[in-house]
Amino acid sequence: MKKRVAVIGAGPSGLAQLRAFQSARAKGEEIPEVVCFEKQGDWGGLWNYTWRTGLDEYGEPVHCSMYRYLWTNGPKEGLEFADYSFEEHFGKQIASYPPRAVMVDYIEGRVKKAGVRPWIRFRHPVRFVKYNEAKGNFTLMAHDLVEDRMYEEEFDNVIVASGHFSTPNVPEYPGFGIFGGRVLHAHDFRDAMEFHDKDILLLGSSYSAEDIGSQCWKYGAKSVTVAYRNAPMGFDWPDNFHEVPALDHVDETTAYFKDGTSKKVDAIIMCTGYKHHFPFLPDDLRLKTANRLAAADLYKGVVWVNNTKLFYLGMQDQWFTFNMFDAQAWWVRDAIMGKIAVPTDKAVMLADVKDREAREDAGQDAHDAIHYQGDYVKELIAETDYPKFDVDGACEAFFEWKDHKKAGIMEFRNHAYKSVITGTMAPVHHTPWKDALEDSMESYLKN
Repeated sequence: MKKRVAVIGAGPSGLAQLRAFQSARAKGEEIPEVVCFEKQGDWGGLWNYTWRTGLDEYGEPVHCSMYRYLWTNGPKEGLEFADYSFEEHFGKQIASYPPRAVMVDYIEGRVKKAGVRPWIRFRHPVRFVKYNEAKGNFTLMAHDLVEDRMYEEEFDNVIVASGHFSTPNVPEYPGFGIFGGRVLHAHDFRDAMEFHDKDILLLGSSYSAEDIGSQCWKYGAKSVTVAYRNAPMGFDWPDNFHEVPALDHVDETTAYFKDGTSKKVDAIIMCTGYKHHFPFLPDDLRLKTANRLAAADLYKGVVWVNNTKLFYLGMQDQWFTFNMFDAQAWWVRDAIMGKIAVPTDKAVMLADVKDREAREDAGQDAHDAIHYQGDYVKELIAETDYPKFDVDGACEAFFEWKDHKKAGIMEFRNHAYKSVITGTMAPVHHTPWKDALEDSMESYLKN
């Protein structure tokens, strides 16, 4: 019988996997039966924006961590699909930092062209997966939310592509229970206009704090205070934007920091990261890893070392995104189809994991980390028929991006970069980012 493959999640990683199998079929190869289970009502993963927070209309945890007015925080030239350029999709080159609606249209364009939507069962969260030792396959239990029925099916392989930026890490601080303003996690942040003319406190010092703080400043927050635990972001912030040492506690109106200072605030937004969370997997199949470039217990970053019929996509911390998911998806496809040999010796796979961790740990800075992940992408695509592209050129775009942020944190999105797929230079956007208050696709594409 033909192999059956389950893909869990129809976000960028899961869609990359569907596109990988479809690509092989288009070349005349016989592919397995592929079934994708998606808990949301549409594809796109995190990019599938909803106003909802908390639970959705079916009582499921809301997956979306995106907000209105979100623009990419890195250049599109670092994530462009090698087999589907922005120019092919839009009919022209576009500016380097698209808003969310433009990115969704681009992501959709490739999978619409590939015709893989019928492979996806929407509103079908996976409730449990177990490995059947005797049969050498998996039983997957899914929940059809629309019909409200549970059912089981068997698969030869399972690919977990459910992401790891949707289950928030929510710490507790003394005084949260009596604070008179709003306390929320970045996962539930939806609209910076809510904080217009407010004094807001952000907890954290990574990309969420940087971007949500910038958004709130752009849309008229009275002041933005960012409390860091280890080190400040250190950018040249506007006058009403400050970084302070870690939060100690709050009372009804005021936040108190470890350096003895305090600030009256109207709202607290926790930019405290996300958890790798797989409640549908038992202990023997469940990935447990820190958010790092070398994820734990994954051979080649994708094969579960404890069961080589199980794969994970996109579980690394990320500089590269869409094109790295592609590199992984093409590799996983070829492993499942028998074109790439996966070691049978667990010790060999664990040695690969340890080597990747050691090489990551040897890095000194962001430049090393970008090169490390770029080399990983090159390693995977060298072993498949994924279209070769200038990975080092993408790394250069990331290096320029980092320099532009240092030069002006509120101006870096005004820069343009060259596509490593088509070699075309992006136009400078028609409106400086701080003045571009409209984030629709129509407004953005007026170039």
